[in-house]
Amino acid sequence: MTHQVPAGIGTRPHSARLYDFFLGGKTNYAADRKVAVESLRQFPHAMVAARQNRAFMHRVVRHLARDHGMRQFLDIGTGIPTAPNLHQVAQAEQPGARVVYSDNDPLVLAHARALMNSTPEGATDYIEADVREPEVILEHARSTLDFSRPVALSVIALFHFLPEEDAPYGIIRHLMDALPSGSALALSHATEEFDPEGMRRIVATYRAGGVNLTLRSHKEVLTFFEGLDLVDPGLAATCDWRLDLDTDDVPQLPGMVSPAESGVWAGLAFKP
Repeated sequence: MTHQVPAGIGTRPHSARLYDFFLGGKTNYAADRKVAVESLRQFPHAMVAARQNRAFMHRVVRHLARDHGMRQFLDIGTGIPTAPNLHQVAQAEQPGARVVYSDNDPLVLAHARALMNSTPEGATDYIEADVREPEVILEHARSTLDFSRPVALSVIALFHFLPEEDAPYGIIRHLMDALPSGSALALSHATEEFDPEGMRRIVATYRAGGVNLTLRSHKEVLTFFEGLDLVDPGLAATCDWRLDLDTDDVPQLPGMVSPAESGVWAGLAFKP
């Protein structure tokens, strides 16, 4: 897959490229770096928070594939490809896993070849689409995923970019309603509850750069899981969610990173 990056794409910051910067990537522009650097001034833990969020994605996908035998994944809000990507984690446990990625940043599509590097037994696909058009994503995903069998919906650090007027809870319900019993929702979401002052500053910085950010409380994030069976340890800070699933050379231990540094709620739930 090849794709021409549209002219002028780097003139406005984008959440996917900000995340790439915080993960130490190089696929970002001056407009992104300006907001990212100012964010670090206002909230010095921004890089820690991004990396904790990424580690949660690795752990939750590993748990789904290894412990629940999940072989189908729909990842919305994919971001710039940073190895290991979701399909690499899933296919390391389930070589036949099938993964569909979606993002609304044209630059992600330009790098989609890395997202298409599947195992011979499995499959990966990519669609450039906005989560606010869930049916477009679902229609495309059906060409790769079998919706008569369980699918894991992954929306990692995505919904804090949607304000209430975009009906974020309705979007989740629309997506989960399309999936069969046994499907899963893995979700993480930024909050101000761990560090109100620091997170409010980063919200102001993002908004000044043209990127909307809506923080939500524990109770509000729990609403995304309404009607689903939340698994242990429930809705927890990313830095505290199932650290036993870490496979890094230097595994993270409880207490090494505080919730105030991670700033994000995370959880996993199954559809009855």
